[in-house]
Amino acid sequence: MKCPPLFSIGLFLIIFFIPSDNMIAQSSNTNKTMEAPKAAKKPKELVTHGHKRIDQYFWLNERENPEVIKYLEDENKYTEAMLSGTKELQDQLIKEMKGRIKEQDQSVPYYYNGYTYYTRFIEGGEYPIYCRQKGRSGGAEEILLDCNEMAKGHSYFSSTSMEVSPNNQFGMFAVDTIGRRKYTLMFKNLTTGEILPDRIQDVSGNAEWANDNKTVFYDVKDPVTLREYKIMRHVIGTSIESDQAVFEEKDETFSCYIGKTKSHKYLVVYTSSTVTTENLILEADNPSGSFRVFHPRTRNHEYSIDHLNGSFYIMTNDQAKNFRLMTCHEKNTSISEWKEIIKHRDDVFLEGLELFNGYYVLSERAEGLPRIRIIREDGNEHYLDFGEAAYDAYLGANPEADTKVIRYGFNSLVTPVSTFDYHIETKEKKLLKQQEVVGGYDGTRYQSERINVKVRDGVMVPVSIVYRKDLFKKDGSNPMLQYAYGSYGISMEATFSSARLSLLDRGFVYAIAHIRGGQELGRHWYEDGKLLKKKNTFYDFIDCSTYLADQKYTSYDKLFAMGGSAGGLLMGSVINMAPEKYKGVVAAVPFVDVITTMLDASIPLTTSEYDEWGNPEDKDYYNYILSYSPYDNVEPKVYPNLFVTTGLHDSQVQYWEPAKWVAKLREIKKGDELLLLYTNMDAGHGGASGRFRMLKELAMEYAFMIDLAGK
Repeated sequence: MKCPPLFSIGLFLIIFFIPSDNMIAQSSNTNKTMEAPKAAKKPKELVTHGHKRIDQYFWLNERENPEVIKYLEDENKYTEAMLSGTKELQDQLIKEMKGRIKEQDQSVPYYYNGYTYYTRFIEGGEYPIYCRQKGRSGGAEEILLDCNEMAKGHSYFSSTSMEVSPNNQFGMFAVDTIGRRKYTLMFKNLTTGEILPDRIQDVSGNAEWANDNKTVFYDVKDPVTLREYKIMRHVIGTSIESDQAVFEEKDETFSCYIGKTKSHKYLVVYTSSTVTTENLILEADNPSGSFRVFHPRTRNHEYSIDHLNGSFYIMTNDQAKNFRLMTCHEKNTSISEWKEIIKHRDDVFLEGLELFNGYYVLSERAEGLPRIRIIREDGNEHYLDFGEAAYDAYLGANPEADTKVIRYGFNSLVTPVSTFDYHIETKEKKLLKQQEVVGGYDGTRYQSERINVKVRDGVMVPVSIVYRKDLFKKDGSNPMLQYAYGSYGISMEATFSSARLSLLDRGFVYAIAHIRGGQELGRHWYEDGKLLKKKNTFYDFIDCSTYLADQKYTSYDKLFAMGGSAGGLLMGSVINMAPEKYKGVVAAVPFVDVITTMLDASIPLTTSEYDEWGNPEDKDYYNYILSYSPYDNVEPKVYPNLFVTTGLHDSQVQYWEPAKWVAKLREIKKGDELLLLYTNMDAGHGGASGRFRMLKELAMEYAFMIDLAGK
């Protein structure tokens, strides 16, 4: 329900455009010409713990009801009419953003198991083409999947990449043409090019090969809740009906998926809830065998495993809130045999691990920023140096264990996405590719900052900021877009976006508030922004807004806010608490009907998230969630201008949450500020598919803010 919305960091470049005064005047006039649609009231009484709520718009959850579809379509027409004065601006924004994309492009290749793999795009192509060449370089290109061809005839299309069998003869991939994240798993003979008749529906899209080149393990989704609850075994060429379940997760608060260790020796079933995990293992050479528990689940114990050279490596939070690294021999995985190799640290959060022969690489986080740490078997270690105040760094494709060269990626608010190879012995960095911004991009024209804001309870919250130097005056005159997420322990990185240049080049300042509920400053940062401490997330965002205005980065009449999914919940709560601080707000696929959703176990993801929000069947959680749930706290007051988006087929946040919220706001709110709802009738949680199609919705959101800012 509430994972972050998908968006592209992109391959986008700069064109300058300043809308005319006539355009702004036209838009302002248009905004008052059409009457807003109103949803019919059909009261439904909801009673919990003796407390009665009347939901006037509960009926909007009837997805197949023609009256619901008509209402959503009417809202779309209203939104288009209200933004019609910005049509020229939207077209210009699309032209700018598309113009920055290198249409004919290719990823940095990586080598694995005798082949070099890469992805490329063709001019005008919406979707990737997955390819390989035999050997390390120079072989004939073999197209594994041409997603442009596969997408023909579909208004929405999403495909996983090709997973190739160990003998390189077969590939499997999964396709979703609805946007509901219910995939169909398919197989291809890579020698003949034939698509095999085996088709497995209603899966997650995640699957793994056993080492016999014919057995596949895949995740199955519950048809109602969409929870990944079962792992099935399929043998290529046999009927789907004969597939066998090798694991079923009966606890509705858990989900499961299949994986494979770096050594390719073990298949792993990873099953987890918000605060608890359990792993099961099976030798990949023995696909007909039974999975066995690596370490049994214990409430509040999270761990993950990998394997190489006869040993398992375990990242665990057992007696280690920020996680520590341990190891054990593969023949005895009892926790009493785990040996610590990286201690717990209060000021460093352990996020990831990549194993190699003779060394391993840790992904860590300290002072809110990612770090890459290389540790050799002889005990020598060092960190990579990135040289910027706010950035994102991460390990890239490293499928081979026997190498002295690691692949990593780097970007920042001013540096485009860059891919490097790093030699661990010579410490040489080799830039393989930097995202090209077509038309030319000069990063020296932009300034990034990293500041800390003291919020109401004395905690210091990091904020990453970027602006164009020659357009910024620290006198409150610049419009600002403040973004945040703040849930699930997901850290918001200071990443590059060429699309964002369309805001920066019009004088906008862009700020990311690294609020509690994420994990930027370690596990405590997450725990202090969830359950009965959830309001810290909202207070942090509001207090950062106050500070940024007080310090003249912007002013309240020029401050915009944006968040999506659980970040949309943030937006809804913030404008209930402090509407006067924002000129406009974009709430993308927002999770705003929290109490009703968390009381309905049939809705996708609800049961697995009791440890994030709380189970409202418990009266204390009910009262606390009810106190901040945006839909339940709409009041008759003036709200900021509001642009809300959703997708009819959204599997994470059901479309009716934002639809109900907008309907209630229309009924109750005061003032003439814009209130717009846009529903993508062909898509789900991630919005439109395709690298160019997605620009339409982004241009609408940007035009909404640019016009209100008078830029």
